[in-house]
Amino acid sequence: MAPRRDYYEVLGVGRNADADEIQRAYRKLVRAYHPDVNKDPGAEDKFKEISEAYSVLSDPETRRRYDAFGHDFRQVPPDVDPAEWARARAGAGAGGQRRQARPGDFGFGEGVDLEDLLGGMFGGRGRRHWGPVPGADQEAELTLSVEEAYHGGRRTITLPGGRRLEVNIPPGVTNGQRIRLGGQGGHGSDGAPAGDLLLITRIAPHLRYRVEGRDIHASLPLAPWEAALGAAVAVDTPGGEAKVKVPPGTSSGRRLRLKGRGMPNPRGAPGDFFAEVRIMVPARLTDEERRLFEQLAAVSRFDPRGRS
Repeated sequence: MAPRRDYYEVLGVGRNADADEIQRAYRKLVRAYHPDVNKDPGAEDKFKEISEAYSVLSDPETRRRYDAFGHDFRQVPPDVDPAEWARARAGAGAGGQRRQARPGDFGFGEGVDLEDLLGGMFGGRGRRHWGPVPGADQEAELTLSVEEAYHGGRRTITLPGGRRLEVNIPPGVTNGQRIRLGGQGGHGSDGAPAGDLLLITRIAPHLRYRVEGRDIHASLPLAPWEAALGAAVAVDTPGGEAKVKVPPGTSSGRRLRLKGRGMPNPRGAPGDFFAEVRIMVPARLTDEERRLFEQLAAVSRFDPRGRS
């Protein structure tokens, strides 16, 4: 199995990158590698790797722990402070018998004794018995399409290590929302309970929809006469077809709101759906269409550039 790449390397940013730089890098890579756009056989694995890296580096606390503990940060108990860990790690290497641990080098079995390190942090000497220790909470990313996030439902996921779980996704989950699965995290010791698994939802880019919070945006192509005269136009939403009323004199860029047709909200009002007008013209005109457009041009006093 190939070693996991550093998350900063995956996103192509430096370790001192700020949140905006990380987000820009993520969006650029998603547009290039999303499986709906990129049909290369390796694009899906690349997309998952990018999404995992972003889920860790976009959260300040998770990023802090990743910087301290590397890829094994989810295995380190949450109450272990990275600064204390770094001091203990340096002390563990001072005896000269063990290889000094390096940042991100925590396989626990390659020369670093976890019990000795933790013992040194809290004043212990050598090995000691800690008693039952509850399992650590773990995190994993769950990428959903807009339709899956809208409708919810059952989903089978595969976790690192090949473990498969059936997950019940509630309707209307939003980007970054956490779904807690009790007892599915790290194993406890000496009979202590397991930790929880936190699934962080990520809504994948969509060819038609753009999700902002609980609001959904989509383009609405209109013919010139529909925009000029007004019309009732069918529009596809994740919840099914809806009708939007186009007022006469509508121009490109106008947003037409369908109240309550955005993402569902189990605890309150749903989001809205916004149809953003784009006026389209025929690529090729028939003789009759050309004649009528020329007649309109001759009689109309409308100046779209506002010149007097």
